[in-house]
Amino acid sequence: MKNLQRPRDPSSRFALALAALLLSGLLAAATPTPQVTPATIVKPSVQVHSKPDFASPAVTTLTENAQVNVIGQQGLWFKLGLDGGKSGYVRVNEIRVAYGSKETGGLGKALFTGKAGKGRVTETASVRGLDESSLKAAAFNPVQLQQMESYRASPEAAEQAATKQGWKITDVAYAEEYQPESSKPKKKGFFGKFKSDDGSSKATQAEKRERFAAARNLLGFVNPGLANTAASGDALIGKSDAEVSQEELELGPMIAGRVLGAAPLVKDPAMQKRVNLVGRWVASRTSRPGLPWTFGVIEDNEINAFAAPGGYVLITRGLYQLLTSDAELAGVLGHEIGHVVQRDHYEVIRKQEKLGAAGAIASSQIHTGGGVAGSLARSYIEKNGAAIMLTGLDRSAEFRADHAAGIYLARSGGNPLAFLAVLQKMAALGSASPAMATLYKTHPPLDKRMDAVDKQDNGELAAYLDR
Repeated sequence: MKNLQRPRDPSSRFALALAALLLSGLLAAATPTPQVTPATIVKPSVQVHSKPDFASPAVTTLTENAQVNVIGQQGLWFKLGLDGGKSGYVRVNEIRVAYGSKETGGLGKALFTGKAGKGRVTETASVRGLDESSLKAAAFNPVQLQQMESYRASPEAAEQAATKQGWKITDVAYAEEYQPESSKPKKKGFFGKFKSDDGSSKATQAEKRERFAAARNLLGFVNPGLANTAASGDALIGKSDAEVSQEELELGPMIAGRVLGAAPLVKDPAMQKRVNLVGRWVASRTSRPGLPWTFGVIEDNEINAFAAPGGYVLITRGLYQLLTSDAELAGVLGHEIGHVVQRDHYEVIRKQEKLGAAGAIASSQIHTGGGVAGSLARSYIEKNGAAIMLTGLDRSAEFRADHAAGIYLARSGGNPLAFLAVLQKMAALGSASPAMATLYKTHPPLDKRMDAVDKQDNGELAAYLDR
């Protein structure tokens, strides 16, 4: 008996065909679309290696201004997508990623596949930036400040962690670096004896204010009106290096506590310990290793960081998640450490303090005293809160901090190119990225910063770029 088959219904054949089409569409949708970041070759001739290693064979050679696509990052190497489905690696300083004026879908996604913490940064992430109003209104949070200080790492612990990473101390000159008076060699006086040290200098400044006060009191017997006019004049008498250092130590926690009032620490002890170990190691390679260096990561998706006087450094979760290695973290912290070493934000406060003192002399309404951190500086912080951290520094101060990041990376045993890699990833997000809205208000354009870093890398730091 023959095996008879029933003819298929045309409608069922159509349904099967439609199902096949839908299935193929679903499979295509499930296949990840390669993410690319446009970039340009910036060296006269660049060899593209088969692996992220100088010893690996070169698969092709590219010339300056060639347009390429970055499809990933591995350490200090960017992975390029080549013709024919091939790939290769170039160093992060051999290309420059596209610096878009606005966000474009997928523009920088190829560079954001690593995880430094939980989650990862994206161009379209929901951002709750710490703007001027939120920082100004934030109340001082003593509990969070105490928590931050509890993660503080000792120099010994930081050195042990660096040793495990294979980082070794390197001597690298840095002419612009601030040198505390106590670290400077003493000069001989007229009779061959060494002049007084910084402690005596502090006393000298205090004596000046004491003599000024005595003269003011004496003036009061002659003309009370003139004495009142001079009442705040002692605020304009310069402070010694030791007095300034003490004021930094007093003002720093006041500011950091207010930043923490606006955005608390990320509840991840391992993350907090890591930034303190890396940060303390880098800070120990500066001219001010004795500061109570304290680091923290705060709950904010925007890409930013804050450096308060006295060694208090905070970076946002958004910035932390952008970083793929301890070297990149060290570079970011090195930039902020540079601000602290040079007293950049402290000088902003001191400038306002002096302006307030000058006005006080005219009005005779404000009197200083009650500790090294004078009431004028304290009043300025009370009025402006942590918003003073968003005060735009001079462009030269930001370029100098970028320079310091490379220097401190080299001194710590790292490669200065790690900081350039971070700047490249920031630039890939585009200049209109909401994740960096606040940073762009307070820093020079990223392309200008990378130009300056490139010049530095090709000069005094060239010997440290192949680590």
